[in-house]
Amino acid sequence: MKLNALSLAFATSITTAIAWLICSLLVWTMPGPMMTTTGHMVHMDMTRTVWMLTPLGFFGGLIVWSVLLGLLAWVLASLYNLFSRERPMSD
Repeated sequence: MKLNALSLAFATSITTAIAWLICSLLVWTMPGPMMTTTGHMVHMDMTRTVWMLTPLGFFGGLIVWSVLLGLLAWVLASLYNLFSRERPMSD
């Protein structure tokens, strides 16, 4: 089975953008609980840390993460297609 690398890249970019929007909304509406959750995820005490959610950071992160993960998905699908090609059996 061959993967369509471009379709996977676009789907990954869109999914990343949606996740970024949801995460940013949660940080904006519930900064304390989200900081606690983040601290648990990275095994750190982040009680003295504060979020810096600026418009530039929001849009910059949205674009950078979506594009980078889309490119990563494209590379992944391309390598999968390369390594999963049927090769002739050697004698």
